[in-house]
Amino acid sequence: MVKSDNRAAALPASRARDWRKAMSDHVAYGLLVYTGLQIFLTIKALSEGSSSVLPYLALIVLVAGIIPVCRWFEKRWADLDDAQAVDPANAAAFRRDAILLWSLAIGLPVVLTLLFKAVLRAF
Repeated sequence: MVKSDNRAAALPASRARDWRKAMSDHVAYGLLVYTGLQIFLTIKALSEGSSSVLPYLALIVLVAGIIPVCRWFEKRWADLDDAQAVDPANAAAFRRDAILLWSLAIGLPVVLTLLFKAVLRAF
């Protein structure tokens, strides 16, 4: 039995990780998490201070605002050719982008909620 430190190279090309598909999956799940957090955190904070339609308009703007950012992550990886898409050398860059994407998807709604609550207290 031969052990290899380079597992991705040992896999056939059809089984190697395709960075394009993996980032697309991260973007899709990240958008779901972001939107869910926006609904449950930010809208709750906004609705406590207002009984108008403003919280719902804010949700639409905040969700629409994150889509171009997520699209940038996806496009960066979608432009890879077939050889680059399975190149294990891209693992570190992929990991960095995935961490940044998930930091935004989880952190941004929390930060926005804290900001909205601070603004509501100030007025």
